[in-house]
Amino acid sequence: MSDERPLLRVVKGEPTAEDLAALTVVVAALSQRRTRRRPVPIGAWASHAATHRRPLRHGDGGWQASGRPA
Repeated sequence: MSDERPLLRVVKGEPTAEDLAALTVVVAALSQRRTRRRPVPIGAWASHAATHRRPLRHGDGGWQASGRPA
């Protein structure tokens, strides 16, 4: 027999065995430390830089160039 403290202690009320089991699972799951993953880099398709308008070119071909990405 070990002299460890209990994981949970009922202070008030009379929970059912199912209530205690559910609470034990939640507390045990939250107590596990997991390493955080690095954020996934955003690809060019989701970049907000493309939403900024570039200056329009003047002269021959300016109208065609206005619709093309650089």
